[in-house]
Amino acid sequence: MDAVTATAQMTAEEFLAIPERSTAIRLELVEGELVMHQPLWGHGRSQFVIGFALEEWSRGMPERGCAGPPIDVKLDDSNVYCPDVVWYAAGRVPRRGDPRPYAVPDLVVEIRSPSTWRFDIGAKKRNYELHGARELWLVDTAADVVFAFRRSRPDAPRFDVSADFSSGDALTSPLLPGFELRVAAIFEE
Repeated sequence: MDAVTATAQMTAEEFLAIPERSTAIRLELVEGELVMHQPLWGHGRSQFVIGFALEEWSRGMPERGCAGPPIDVKLDDSNVYCPDVVWYAAGRVPRRGDPRPYAVPDLVVEIRSPSTWRFDIGAKKRNYELHGARELWLVDTAADVVFAFRRSRPDAPRFDVSADFSSGDALTSPLLPGFELRVAAIFEE
């Protein structure tokens, strides 16, 4: 399914009034436009591998935070995203009963879908950076590369460090001491 965007502008409040969904179709609000798409197998498989690795690392020691599935994350009145994988540092993890929308995660993972990649590398990257995400991984399933954008220090105003991880590399992060994931595993069929 290609991404479908609504032609009328919508606010975050209007978007969040849409009832919770139980289907595989994802809804996001990007620059005031409703975007609908349905991820395919390869996308979902990469999402599962990354999410599982982050959760395993998080459970390895106390106070390592928590990884989670796609959830509604409000950035501002025109943007509510549903990242493919999220990770929150200890002390910032949403509680089970917390209502949506959720705070911007410390680490955001967006996995390429042909229909939505332009949003991921454009408006979404810019807004995650602007609204405080500490790190963003853009997983390019067409090139088998993970692009990591980071802040050199917690108070850095922008992503001022970038790194590319290809199939021969291990994905690591200063935000996650000791975390390591073979990039090739993300793209295995």
